Order: sequence, then C-alpha cells, then structure tokens
Amino acid sequence: MLIDTHSHIYSTDFIHDRDEIIQRAYSNDVRKIILPNIDSSSVKNLLDMADTYPHICVPLMGLHPTSVNHDYQEELQVVEYWLKKRKFYGIGEIGIDLYWETSFLEEQTHAFRYQLELARQYELPVVIHVRDSFDEVYNVLLEEKDKKLNGVFHSFTGTLEQAQLIIDLGFKIGVGGIVTFKKSGLDEVIRKIDPSHLILETDSPYLTPVPFRGKRNESSYLVYIAQKIADLHQMTIGDIAKVTTENARKLFGI
Repeated sequence: MLIDTHSHIYSTDFIHDRDEIIQRAYSNDVRKIILPNIDSSSVKNLLDMADTYPHICVPLMGLHPTSVNHDYQEELQVVEYWLKKRKFYGIGEIGIDLYWETSFLEEQTHAFRYQLELARQYELPVVIHVRDSFDEVYNVLLEEKDKKLNGVFHSFTGTLEQAQLIIDLGFKIGVGGIVTFKKSGLDEVIRKIDPSHLILETDSPYLTPVPFRGKRNESSYLVYIAQKIADLHQMTIGDIAKVTTENARKLFGI
C-alpha cells in the first residue's frame, strides 16, 4: 500500500478523466491521496474531489505562498472559514516561494507564521512549500517550533545538511519525481537518509517521474518513486511502501 502525500488531481488538468486517474492509482496500490489546497479558487474542486472519493482523497486546507499578494488577508480568512466548517487533515500547502516573486516576502512570511499558528490551534501537521527559500523557512520554524508543530518539507530538493536540519526539527522529508531525474543529484542525498524520515508524493500534475517525464503527472506514478527509493536503499518496494505509508499515517492521522 502506498500513500501519495501531495497531489493536485482536483485541478483542471484532470477535469476530463478524474475517475480514470483514481482507478489507475488504486490499481497501482495507491490507497490514499492527500490533497493540499492552493487558494480560495481551488477550494471547491478540492472539496468536490474529497467528497466524491472520501475513502481515497484526504483534504488539507491552506494558502500557497505563490497566491500571497496584496489581498492575502482575505485569503487567510477563507482558510479559517473552512477550518471551522469541516474536518481537514493538515494545513497546506504553506511556506515561502522566492523563485517566481520576491516582492511579497514580508507578506509570505506573515501568512506562513499565521498558518503555523492555525496548525497549532487545530493540532494539525503542516505541508511546507520551499523554493529558493530554505533559509527563510527554516529561520521561521526555528522561532515558531514547539512540541505541537510538525509536518513535512514537500518536494525536497536540498542538500544532505539541509535534510538533517529538517530531521532535527522533527519534520518529514517529502520525496517526489525529481529523485528519478538523472542529473538532479537528489538520488545521492536520499540514499543517505534513513527511510524512517521519508514520505512519498507526486505533486501531480507536476514533476512527473521517469519514465513519464515531460507528460502530465498522476498519483499512479507514485510506484516509480517508491521503486527508485527502494533501489537507492537496496530494499524491496514492499518494505519502502510499508515504512513510508506508516510515516504518512502517523503524520496526517489517517
């Protein structure tokens, strides 16, 4: 059994074949798919997906850093509204992204801190987006960290030293399709990290693993990520599935 801990299969990229996407995932032993939110525009599709496939799709609520701009306070109100209205299994996807835009760093940082506080309030894990912003995110977590705060650094692409900092904070490392890319160098980092610190993800429809790189990603491809990690650690895919699934279950309470 596998758990895709990060997938956006509720997006319009899958509008014509969602049933088939779910069926292919299930056929490849992916039994749970965790759905992080982006912003107010994605909530309806996300919740529709979770309600249509309640035994497979697991909803999260949060505001993505690339959606933080001048009206981000209103977006945070939407997050709070939904957290009060129904059950979610985590706060995400949150964090800081300085790849596309740097002018909203102050706003992104405030939104990040605010949602960390929501995670404490609701006793939920956080799914953290980090892009060109490891130091900024890590420094916030150093200031905010307490026993109530845990989560995952989603789509990890950092160094072994950064991985150790994440582990020392008590957070998990989310590994996706990039680990299968020949020139990424991520494989050598993941090889040195004990699987007890890892969870698996696709980030569908993005970051499609080899052998489907360049095509739309989907949750059924998680098996290729699991196999790559199994190869790196000289383990069976069944053993990697067991460890990472248990990690995900404990983290998200599913």
